[in-house]
Amino acid sequence: MTSTARTAPRIVARSAQAAIAVAAVADAFRAAAVRDHYLRPTDASLHRSGFDSMVFVNLMTLAVVLFLLWLSRSRRNAQELSPGASFPSQGWTIGAWFIPVVNFVVPRQFVLDIGRASSASWEQKRDTTLVNLWWAAWVTHAVVLVVGSRVAPGSMAVLVVAVALMIAAAVLLGLVIERITALQSAALGATVPVAPAAQG
Repeated sequence: MTSTARTAPRIVARSAQAAIAVAAVADAFRAAAVRDHYLRPTDASLHRSGFDSMVFVNLMTLAVVLFLLWLSRSRRNAQELSPGASFPSQGWTIGAWFIPVVNFVVPRQFVLDIGRASSASWEQKRDTTLVNLWWAAWVTHAVVLVVGSRVAPGSMAVLVVAVALMIAAAVLLGLVIERITALQSAALGATVPVAPAAQG
């Protein structure tokens, strides 16, 4: 039987969604300020780019902490809902995000596993596509930033693409968080554990 004492992490989910959205907007201001300083370096532009960058880093750090807190709680819920499913340890669920190369592949699978184990209502095609679109936007954003800073520093095209991808990733991640939280909220009210979902 599934315990009804545990609840979906709705407050953490909403907090993470808000922090992610604000960080994405802050990133747009940061990128514009950094580009402006690169093209027209002055003391004023240096101050503005430094301030905007500091604000972004702080907001992004908050967003990361809240997202990982949501992920950790969602993992525990998914494990309770699907006792037969296999999950990585809590430490690896969080740690994989900070290991170079690994963090471009493994975390996506963690989110998919949590989603599948959260409810029999997980729709393989639609929900997996949502996670994949978020992950593609996030990884492409990272690649554009790295390549763009070396190949075309200060490029408006690179700035627009990077910001668009950041905002897209933020919106899609907000939808992923909403979907998994809603599934867990409904499933935790059931009395029968979720059957292990097929991998794929």
